[in-house]
Amino acid sequence: MSRVELRAAKIPSIPGIIADHYWLLVFHSGKGNKLQKCDRWEIWQEAHCNNSCWGHLHKNLLAPYQGVGNGPSQLIQKWIDEEAISIIEKIESSPDTYPFINEYRYWPGPNSNTFAQWVVQDKTTLCSRAIGRNFPVPDKHPANTNRKQIF
Repeated sequence: MSRVELRAAKIPSIPGIIADHYWLLVFHSGKGNKLQKCDRWEIWQEAHCNNSCWGHLHKNLLAPYQGVGNGPSQLIQKWIDEEAISIIEKIESSPDTYPFINEYRYWPGPNSNTFAQWVVQDKTTLCSRAIGRNFPVPDKHPANTNRKQIF
């Protein structure tokens, strides 16, 4: 069984009154359909903050359900099995396909919410608290070059 969760938490300080930070969790099943592995994918305001990142795109920077400094996270939506497969493929290929791994702007974007909306664009629309969700992402773009990949 595979699963994807879209999660959000209020961002710290005054902006948290109106804005949330969104990220995605990818769960892969192990033997006997027991969930074995969970990876958290998100865009972070600082680049290269952990050992598994591509510019501002980070995998497992924070614990899966950890908020970002202004309270706990909440589940927004989840997809299971077949409906999760295309989302997982998009997330896991994003180091090579997401055009803004080396760019970050709180407003109007691109930011964490731009990435999350780009991933789930065919499945759902993030709420108005997802500042940056409407930042335009080109359908086609040059391959991500000059990206620093750390494992």
